[in-house]
Amino acid sequence: MTTRRLARALGTFVLALASMAQSRTNDPLAEARRMYNAQKFDAAIAAATEARKQAGLADAASVVLARARLERFQQTAERSELGAARDVLKLVDATRLSRRDHTEFLIALGESLYLDDDYELDDRYSAAAELFEIALDRADEFDQKGRDQLFAWWAVSLDRHAQRSQDTERRANYERILARAQKELGRPDAAISASYWLAAAARGAHDLPRAWSAAVAGWIRAGSLGARGAALRTDLDILIVQVILPERARELLPGADPQPAMTLLQEQWNGVKDRWK
Repeated sequence: MTTRRLARALGTFVLALASMAQSRTNDPLAEARRMYNAQKFDAAIAAATEARKQAGLADAASVVLARARLERFQQTAERSELGAARDVLKLVDATRLSRRDHTEFLIALGESLYLDDDYELDDRYSAAAELFEIALDRADEFDQKGRDQLFAWWAVSLDRHAQRSQDTERRANYERILARAQKELGRPDAAISASYWLAAAARGAHDLPRAWSAAVAGWIRAGSLGARGAALRTDLDILIVQVILPERARELLPGADPQPAMTLLQEQWNGVKDRWK
């Protein structure tokens, strides 16, 4: 998996998920959410801290506060922000959260695991994926963009775990992504990122013919998806040119010079793009 793709999945996800109902009242919790959505994390932290002083708002405000701290950690790499977010999350009573806030709470827990490079648990990426998957099962209230980014975060977590695993476990992780991506694409509000991960996971599961077919199908479908489809096309093109085509060429000509097969496959891929521009 390309570093560029991983960075993009993480970098866009955390800014899209907090699409809660907007309010411009003097309610400090509503203000904290509004500031978070506007990516004004210092202001979100201040408003959430104020909202936590009100008993009825404390738990929901703690979720916003923790997520804003996690955002600041990603911006500044200050480990105190990560620790502060974790300390806040430990005080949340999830039984007092609305369904939407509980989903955001699960996401915050997953982020705190994923981002903690000092964590001694070998399977922290897998554990984070478990939390993201529970959130994904509860994400019917999310808009398509929020669901798309949540799916990407879940898949990236499993991908990172797979890269650290032995071959059997690695393949099982990619098969898990493959199955969920296929299921996701059957939804009316399907996550666009599922098209990418269908191809990437098929490649990870050593099914290069399907990886090639899924990537081509995803690239064609992306033409009808606007600006986000254009980003998907860019990612799929990188995956195809840098990963799938070279591996497919070596598979077609084992033990021989793969360049003739590579040239032919590249011509075929260019032909697809020319027809579906």
